[in-house]
Amino acid sequence: MGAVKKRDNGPEMAVRRLLHAAGLRYRVAWPVPSQRRRTIDIAFTRARLAVFVDGCFWHGCPLHATSPKANAAWWVDKISTNQARDADVTAQLKNMGWTVLRFWEHEKPEDVVSVIVNRLTSSDSASRSGR
Repeated sequence: MGAVKKRDNGPEMAVRRLLHAAGLRYRVAWPVPSQRRRTIDIAFTRARLAVFVDGCFWHGCPLHATSPKANAAWWVDKISTNQARDADVTAQLKNMGWTVLRFWEHEKPEDVVSVIVNRLTSSDSASRSGR
């Protein structure tokens, strides 16, 4: 598990490249304000938009998650703990006024970026109109 990257993995980098090419600037591995040991994969701090690109194995993707045969009970507990942590971080960020977007690593980076841009554009126009 020590060789598993916490950041700069392939799916996350693909999304970040497209965001950067679109002229968007963001923070990487930004600490969650109330939980310094937790980080946001891609943070748009002014818009209060948190983006997570979750790995199918580690976060229990309903389409692609697999469970190792060796030490199966430990792995089930590990993935469940990861999912509970994800839910806790999402809830805490939402309580602080952040918008949270979570994507799976198997989703097309172009589709992910489209959702992010749409969310940033809609929140930007809402703030300009005084909502």
